[in-house]
Amino acid sequence: MEAATHPIGLYLKVWLLLFVLSTFSYLVDFFHAESYLRWTLILLLMMAKAGLIVAVFMHLRWERAALIYVVLAPPLCLLVLAGLMWMESDYTFVTRLLYFR
Repeated sequence: MEAATHPIGLYLKVWLLLFVLSTFSYLVDFFHAESYLRWTLILLLMMAKAGLIVAVFMHLRWERAALIYVVLAPPLCLLVLAGLMWMESDYTFVTRLLYFR
């Protein structure tokens, strides 16, 4: 079986896009974005960079769907659970503020 080769141009384009996304990450701090806007931008840019790295440099883009689901499903489940814990923590915090004065 012959190994698949990908054009060098693809890797250069992805590298350039990663450089641009990293520049945007730096600019978030440079322009002093604060609070939820800052963290939302940082997390979105981080996930975009991680997705590019996993898809192209780890060759996940060219794998079968079953392997992609095996690799991506556990982190997605953890993100959902972390979101649920975050919502629960806000509820607990507000409840404590109301009743423990």
